[in-house]
Amino acid sequence: MKKQLDLIITGGNVFLPNSSIEKIDIGVKDSKIVELGDLSKKDCKKKIITNNLIVLPGAIDTQVHFREPGLTHKEDIMNGTRGAVLGGITSIFEMPNTNPSTTTKKALNEKLSIAQKNAYCNYSFFVGAAKENIENLKNLERLTGCCGVKIFMGSSTGDLLVEDDDSLRKILASGSRRVAVHSEDEYRLRERKHLVEDYKVNVSSHPLWRDSQTAIRSTERLLKIAKETKRKIHVLHISTKDEILILKKFKNFSTCEVTPQHLFFYAPDCYENLGSLAQMNPPIRDKSHNIGLWKGIEEKIVDVIGSDHAPHTLEEKKKEYPNCPSGMTGVQTILPIMLNFVNKGKLGINDLVRLLCSNPAKIYNMKFKGEIKIGNDADFSIVDLNKEFTITNEWIASKSGWTPYDGVKIKGLPVFTVVNGTIVMQNSEITSPPIGKPVLFNYD
Repeated sequence: MKKQLDLIITGGNVFLPNSSIEKIDIGVKDSKIVELGDLSKKDCKKKIITNNLIVLPGAIDTQVHFREPGLTHKEDIMNGTRGAVLGGITSIFEMPNTNPSTTTKKALNEKLSIAQKNAYCNYSFFVGAAKENIENLKNLERLTGCCGVKIFMGSSTGDLLVEDDDSLRKILASGSRRVAVHSEDEYRLRERKHLVEDYKVNVSSHPLWRDSQTAIRSTERLLKIAKETKRKIHVLHISTKDEILILKKFKNFSTCEVTPQHLFFYAPDCYENLGSLAQMNPPIRDKSHNIGLWKGIEEKIVDVIGSDHAPHTLEEKKKEYPNCPSGMTGVQTILPIMLNFVNKGKLGINDLVRLLCSNPAKIYNMKFKGEIKIGNDADFSIVDLNKEFTITNEWIASKSGWTPYDGVKIKGLPVFTVVNGTIVMQNSEITSPPIGKPVLFNYD
């Protein structure tokens, strides 16, 4: 008796690990990729006929803030992961600055319990480094459902601030997995806060207060201590051309991320057009930094694209600067925006897969993710590179209900999202209940 497959994806142009795109079929059984090739004579329960769409490995967003528990008026795991799969994302890494902060096994387990019932995509959670949990980080980072340790060198909430070198050194010396870092110099932020408090300013002053030196100094300090402690680091949301040049010299132990918004927007235009909706940390800077970040992508210094999905309500964002919070939505738009850049000739489809699929899996040692090959999880982002679409606030699933890309016309859109062999999104409609699972990792 021939074995019936759960799912066959046929007719698509499949992106394979050698960066070739081949017209082959994909067979799925028990949430895994089990066959690749001509499956026209195979029996299956369900079939996706892709009509020449491009079948990519499941896209991974390694930096999101879903605000649950404690801040669910802004976002929660259910709506955040709905947005993820509507935008073609199959796995997310969620940040620890919730309330309470994710600094203990108990707090991590609470998030995992919520996600088990509510997550439409696969999930994993960072444990936040705090001065109180340094000794336990080496154990916490190996818990099921943990993607690693996150350090806030600046701009933190609750007990998560690690601004001094001594604490940073102790944290990097405790454990072995790659550490993700928000790199802004807290001391310089405090020194310069008067620039936006003592004078009548608007949000366009955000990159003046949080100037390029705030990021550069922090990243230089971080690299020095990481080298001393022999710890691998991942520097999040790089915002300066200078950091790109610095990080280029330390690729043996450091990797880095850039966000789509730092590639799409630049100052002063973004603040004139969007006001505080363009406000994030580290800030969107002038055109020269935007060009420098693109150069970092060209030269493969940038390893990952992450959304830094950090929603706040419109009411909160409309507060007078500097009292308005920093952050914007992004998990639903990260892949569409990058597909649009592919169409504009800013990067190749192989670059997109490297930045959103294979590199995240390699850098964090994810199991069964990042490539379409037999034995890997059946996660796919199936995209139509020719589909024209206008991003709107109405399309956004986030509880915050807005996007900085409202009204932006793009070319290129995910049309199927497949998670663990289940179609969870088809043509911008959710087609499945929440079926996400914890992401698994290999440990160094």
